[in-house]
Amino acid sequence: MTSRVELPSGTRQRESAPLGRVVRAELGWVLRRPRNLLALLGLTALPVLIGTVIALTGTPAADSGPRLLSAMAGNGLVLPVFSLMMTQNLLLPLVTAMVAADALAGESANGTLRGLLLAPVGRVRLVAVKAVGVLTVVVLAVGLIALSGALTGLVVVGGDGFVTLSGTTLSLGPALGRVAMAAGWCAVQMAAVGAVALAVSAMTDHPLVVMAVAVGGLIVFGVLEALPALEWLKPVFLTADWYSIGDVLSDPVRSQDLLTGLWRAGCYVLVGMSAATARMATKDT
Repeated sequence: MTSRVELPSGTRQRESAPLGRVVRAELGWVLRRPRNLLALLGLTALPVLIGTVIALTGTPAADSGPRLLSAMAGNGLVLPVFSLMMTQNLLLPLVTAMVAADALAGESANGTLRGLLLAPVGRVRLVAVKAVGVLTVVVLAVGLIALSGALTGLVVVGGDGFVTLSGTTLSLGPALGRVAMAAGWCAVQMAAVGAVALAVSAMTDHPLVVMAVAVGGLIVFGVLEALPALEWLKPVFLTADWYSIGDVLSDPVRSQDLLTGLWRAGCYVLVGMSAATARMATKDT
């Protein structure tokens, strides 16, 4: 026989806050932060800078510089893919880690996380809402780079149609589809970075630690990938297939490395979100 506990007169049980309202509040907070807006503005301006430099100096010869860069001559829609490839190695992970650091570690450092844990939101749902905020910035950042790169490429670099790395020519519609494919693939990789950074953010009160661990870990991955003796460990590294983003410019698309990269990023998302949820579920208020 179970006992029933009566609440004192006039006391009501906490009601869970509406999910939509919580998400809107989180997105408003994330998108109003000046440094987040400055980061998005800087990422948007980068393809413009690259396209302007190429227009003024010309593209390098085919036997010098990155292959995508040399393929950009009169082929403007290569610019957004090249910009994504360049930014996903450092700038995009840095912005992603910065937002994830603010999401939980920043709240803890400011003393506001305690209030969130006591609020009628639910800890698992709190992690999900924070993840939505991080993912929103990731999608915005990647989308702005792709859009800015495509517009800059068409206006500054120019080109009639789109010449793939295989030598075939695509019309504007399919070419933009390749750019969208590259942007979507890049967003999934950054979502994996964000999930890991969010897990670290749940375990510390120092936002700088989150950024150092997330970005430093990617740098370590890059160094270890270069060691032939650790070739067997390469499938574990999140960055292993990041340069395969250029495969979307082949005809047909070389999908093997792209699919492997998606599967690996999905594993990192699962592990990162599970760790963040487990930590927040047991975190003292």
